[in-house]
Amino acid sequence: MILVIYFLPTPKSSFRKIYARVPADVSQSLKAFRSNHPLNHLIVEGVSWNYLSLGQGPETILLLHGMGGGCDIWWQQIESLRDRFRLIAPTYPPVQSLAQLKRGITTILDRELVDQFNVVGSSLGGYLTQYLITKQPGRITKAVFANTFPPNDIIIEKSRRLGKLLPLLPEWMVMRNFRKTAVDKIYPASGNSELVRAYMLEQSHGMMSKAQFVARYHCVIDSFEPPDIQASALPVLIIEADNDPLVEETLREMLKTTYPTAKIQTLHGAGHFPYLNRADEYSKILGEFIYGNLIEPNN
Repeated sequence: MILVIYFLPTPKSSFRKIYARVPADVSQSLKAFRSNHPLNHLIVEGVSWNYLSLGQGPETILLLHGMGGGCDIWWQQIESLRDRFRLIAPTYPPVQSLAQLKRGITTILDRELVDQFNVVGSSLGGYLTQYLITKQPGRITKAVFANTFPPNDIIIEKSRRLGKLLPLLPEWMVMRNFRKTAVDKIYPASGNSELVRAYMLEQSHGMMSKAQFVARYHCVIDSFEPPDIQASALPVLIIEADNDPLVEETLREMLKTTYPTAKIQTLHGAGHFPYLNRADEYSKILGEFIYGNLIEPNN
């Protein structure tokens, strides 16, 4: 009986049901995007990677999502920027170190014949962006650290018990807890964005696996020395939200202290996923920063 309960499948739900509360034009836009742009596939070190490669323009933007997401979480930015930029967005497979993520992403970029690129990373993706700069500084033209944190001990200490439990918990329980966080914390902080709620619920109803979630947790606590962006003169923009429920204020301040030359864009009341619920504003910020227009700190 215990084994039966443990191996209960994660409950699935239809797109129509999950996105029922999302404005019809938005949900249909995401559905059409998925239908019109099938994923590219690549095997790296025996692991299957999925990614999107779209758009045109002289510069490339690499888009890196967080723990709860996939490559198409950026679909609104891709649609907005694809006439000016080439955009590449991977989904992280269940690899458990930043080094493995880096090798997969590097292989994708090489396959797509991309040498120099801009990178935008949110949450875990922002942490990964910092790591990429330490390993391949010559390839990165500009970088955005969004809703993220620098190398730190705070997350490790606060999540130590959870980190030990995660591999032991059944998948349905991991996803149930993910849904609870989405509904109780992420959704209200987004201004009750139905899109944010629906995308997170979709991830927890089979779009993301326990193996991916656990692996991404290990990447979040994977330590490294932060890059010296002042010495390299790398242009960096920090995008933060003043009510981010997943990146506490202490970590947000640590990020700014770690990178004192970075420009700062503070979004008010936007939550953890402003690229979903403030898509137009977010795309405008990215376009202006990467095109070279100055964005002055607003905090």
